[in-house]
Amino acid sequence: MIEIKTSSVSDGEFNRGVFATCDIKKGVLLHEAPVISYPNDQHEHIEKTLLADYAFEYGINHTAILLGYGMLFNHSYEPNAVYEINFDNDTFDFYAYTDIKAGDEILINYNGYADDKELLWFDQE
Repeated sequence: MIEIKTSSVSDGEFNRGVFATCDIKKGVLLHEAPVISYPNDQHEHIEKTLLADYAFEYGINHTAILLGYGMLFNHSYEPNAVYEINFDNDTFDFYAYTDIKAGDEILINYNGYADDKELLWFDQE
């Protein structure tokens, strides 16, 4: 259903993104990304690494690094996918927010909500 390919959206060192391998209907579960969580007071150590740009808020007192394809979804202020934190399973569950065509890059809003237009750290610089 999904695969990793070169992305034109990303301009980082690796330029990867998550793409649909088939048509996907709105609401379909795309991926369950397991998490490694850590207390927020340890984040200062992560801030010294490349992982800082890939960490997600995980509840009030924790931050998470996502496994699987979780850290490879690129950002859009007009996403075609959303994620929900599943604390019971310790996963971030990614769902199609719109119908997605085969070959389309699957994009999420890093703000956590599909319609949140607040500028992100990399757009404020």
